[in-house]
Amino acid sequence: MSKQALLNPFSGKNLNLKNRIVMAPMTRSRANNEENVPTEELQGIYYEQRASAGLIITEGAQVSPRAVGYINTPGIHTKAQVEGWKKITKRVHDKGGKIFIQLWHVGRVSHSDFHNGELPLAPSPINPHEEVYTSEGLKKTPTPKEMTLSDINETINDFKNAAKNAVEAGFDGVEIHSSNGYLFHQFFSGTTNKRTDNYGGSTENKARFFFDVLDAVKEVIPEEKIGARFNPSLNNVFGMTMDEQTIPTFEYIIKRLNDYNLAYVHLSEPFTDVSNIPYAVTEIAKHFRPLYHGTLMINAGFTQEKGNAVIEAGDADLVSFGKLYISNPDLVERFENNMPLADWNQDTFYTPGTEGYTDYPKVTNTQYV
Repeated sequence: MSKQALLNPFSGKNLNLKNRIVMAPMTRSRANNEENVPTEELQGIYYEQRASAGLIITEGAQVSPRAVGYINTPGIHTKAQVEGWKKITKRVHDKGGKIFIQLWHVGRVSHSDFHNGELPLAPSPINPHEEVYTSEGLKKTPTPKEMTLSDINETINDFKNAAKNAVEAGFDGVEIHSSNGYLFHQFFSGTTNKRTDNYGGSTENKARFFFDVLDAVKEVIPEEKIGARFNPSLNNVFGMTMDEQTIPTFEYIIKRLNDYNLAYVHLSEPFTDVSNIPYAVTEIAKHFRPLYHGTLMINAGFTQEKGNAVIEAGDADLVSFGKLYISNPDLVERFENNMPLADWNQDTFYTPGTEGYTDYPKVTNTQYV
């Protein structure tokens, strides 16, 4: 056994990983081609460089053209995109890594420019009053279109087809992005969901869309290869705020997921300070660990020390790291040898090309002591 909890292998009910360090999903906007196809020359090298992680979760991949809200993000809904991802999963697997793809729909966090002039979709016509970056620069979000039942059913099928494509592309599993203020989260929240049909009102109704999608996805990929991500105490992000029903809604969702045989549940600690909100949860892993009986992954702001501590405390099984993985492709080896960590350049997070993407060096083997 390693002296560091993060470096111990993980043998769970549905996941067997060489360590407990996960590369978190991060938007990088490098699929800057007409069809938003991930390429072997960029994404292939990027993910291969980081294959020593116990698990890689890709950047969010849109499940349809209607799911888009950012420029140059890859999709998983066309044949060309599937062929592109095939080359990437092979490179990761050839290095002994495992890789899940994150399935994504941004909902109202979008602009008509992405949808041939049509409004973005959302549970209710409530403008987040944010700015999104389009091919013509920053633009203010419009008031979205309230999804009809037909729109909802079509989107459910989009996720199902995307999951089917992920299997064809060679992924080890999929993560449903139900977090961070995007479409599923918009259904969960009373501040963004004012529907009066079966997809709004009660806690069960607000969660219905997510479970409809989950039930559809598991028709084409085994439950044990499905993960789901949530951010229960998200506040003041993308125009979304917490209310008294926020945490009870997520408690309902997480408890109900015990009825499924998932690969994992991926939770985020608060992105903003919620200590002054009486109905917020400030320690997500500690709060939700007793509620979920499966594999629990935790994210947001973890260092090597904090990552080891949360596992040692029994509050999580796995820890996902985001920005540290941007500038440290050999993060596992650096942790293992207690090497200094490289700083990231935020100016290159979303820019095209190799700079700030595949050009962060690994520490040479002779430097590991």
